[in-house]
Amino acid sequence: MKPKHILSIALCCACLLPMQAQTTREEMKANPAQTGGVYLAYPTDIPAQTPAPKGYKPFYISHYGRHGSRYLIGDRDYKWVLDLFAAAHRSAALTPLGEDVYGRLQQVWAEAEGHGGDLSPLGVRQHRGIAERMFRSFPEVFKGTPVISARSTVVLRCAMSMAAFGDRLKELNPGLRISYEASQKYMDYLNYHSEESNRFTSLTDGPCAEEYRKFKEERTRPDRLVASLFSDADFIRKQVNPGELMWGLYWIASDMQNMETPLSFYDLFEPDELFALWETFNYHFYIGNANHADGHNLVIDNAKPLLKNILDSADEAIANGGTAATLRFGHDGNVIPLVALMQIENFGVFTADADSLYTLWTDFKVVPMAGNLQLIFFRNTKKGQEDDILVKILHNEREVHIPVATDRFPYYRWADVEAFYRQVLGE
Repeated sequence: MKPKHILSIALCCACLLPMQAQTTREEMKANPAQTGGVYLAYPTDIPAQTPAPKGYKPFYISHYGRHGSRYLIGDRDYKWVLDLFAAAHRSAALTPLGEDVYGRLQQVWAEAEGHGGDLSPLGVRQHRGIAERMFRSFPEVFKGTPVISARSTVVLRCAMSMAAFGDRLKELNPGLRISYEASQKYMDYLNYHSEESNRFTSLTDGPCAEEYRKFKEERTRPDRLVASLFSDADFIRKQVNPGELMWGLYWIASDMQNMETPLSFYDLFEPDELFALWETFNYHFYIGNANHADGHNLVIDNAKPLLKNILDSADEAIANGGTAATLRFGHDGNVIPLVALMQIENFGVFTADADSLYTLWTDFKVVPMAGNLQLIFFRNTKKGQEDDILVKILHNEREVHIPVATDRFPYYRWADVEAFYRQVLGE
């Protein structure tokens, strides 16, 4: 099938794709953990796989995964909030609820100190689990002593995620030959961002910066929260920045699901307050990593080197054999533009309407902690039909649609898929 015909079919099919990125206020209120956005711990309700068509066997897997659950980016994200509550405690400026929160923050700090930006124990477990499910679902891929390429960005939590993933595979089959690399050499496709896209996404002086500032200001309403925690108006006036404190507590509350300490801070917020903070965070991530209409594809084009590597690696594995899997580990800011560029479900939706964005695009549905994309390749086992290859795409281990014609979803002819994506790359 010629690429231009594939494109026309794709455009016709696009309107039929499920709206997986949508969400509602009711959904968010029912599960406050989702208001953490990309801090959502990896969902564990993994659906069953659709069996491959008769006569087809899996032989190769191409993967890109975000690092697993982590602590907040820096120790400072915990410490300044703790220090503020400590000062208020010494000044007898806390309400009973504030004193309780101070005690909780001390417990959080006991675990978090020194771990800013690190992969958490849950993050290790997540990648071990994803690796095991991959192995169990497609055992033919991992038989014998095949080669596996594992590469991560140079950020430690990504390398540790790669190690956790590979360790579990090796436990399941010690004969696997896994090569691990975390090198600047591969950053041009594992974590590429153009200078033009960086200028667009800047929330300091980019074209969306002022609109975003107003959007955030409208949705940050901290007075009720601050009054519930501090009893001394003079202390509040002199030492508390209400908006910053609300956001600081929101980050800690959002990340507790990724830690081992069994505490929650969601009781501090009203449901509408949490939703408003998440809505702001969601818009922040949409501007920075997805397909904002004013960006004219600048941001999602950052994923083109990664998509090209996926296609080229698959071609090599198909032609030469011996490679069971290509594993890549990076960040949320890589998964988001990749699924948009690949037009998976409606994750590439483009809009400039901040107010309605949450009804169209949802950060935690695109890339929770340990979010991943897998392309599973299947070969026809009939003699003389070895070039008949199918592929299915898993997003967070769920079978997904792409705008390429097929009569046996979730399976697509690889020749059609590659032709479509080569056209996306302009090749």
